[in-house]
Amino acid sequence: MIAAFSRGGSPGVAVTGPARKWGRHSVDMIDLQLVELLRDNARLSFAELARQVGLSPPAVHERVAKLESTGVILAYRAEIAPEALGLGVTAWIGVVQSPDAEPEELIEGLRGLVEIESCFFLAGTEAFLLKVRVATMAELEHLIVRMRRMRGIAQTRTTIALSTKWDNRPRPGRHVETPVGDTVEETLDEP
Repeated sequence: MIAAFSRGGSPGVAVTGPARKWGRHSVDMIDLQLVELLRDNARLSFAELARQVGLSPPAVHERVAKLESTGVILAYRAEIAPEALGLGVTAWIGVVQSPDAEPEELIEGLRGLVEIESCFFLAGTEAFLLKVRVATMAELEHLIVRMRRMRGIAQTRTTIALSTKWDNRPRPGRHVETPVGDTVEETLDEP
């Protein structure tokens, strides 16, 4: 359930409702609020997180540690501007796996290509979708040639991004706040 409200002129969303299973892990609404706050700004202090969810800093520290140890929170990362590092070309490469290929061997071969930022296993004709970042079109061409020579790859299909409007953003409209003393009404989570 998502509850919408506004406080201090800035709209926000509070997650309300009973505890639920999130994957293999049981999390409650405060855990979900903490996850959303950390997705938006992983540098928030425990004191600030505590203020926003209405708990003490030690209680928040304990909850975050549990979210980390159970694998709900996997890592904290810096979001970078790829262009600032000379990686101005972003592309997605669909990979059709050879019928005789061993998926584990192919995955390990792909893992060795540093240009690949993300690798998704798919249902359908293409077995994998790869997000790659390179400096130039010539580097992209060289990567594709190297990939086509890899054992286990029957075919590739490449789509090149002309520009990036946003990347890795938190779910839209999910800025979480805990209203203190406010009445919160339930609303539907709209796309």
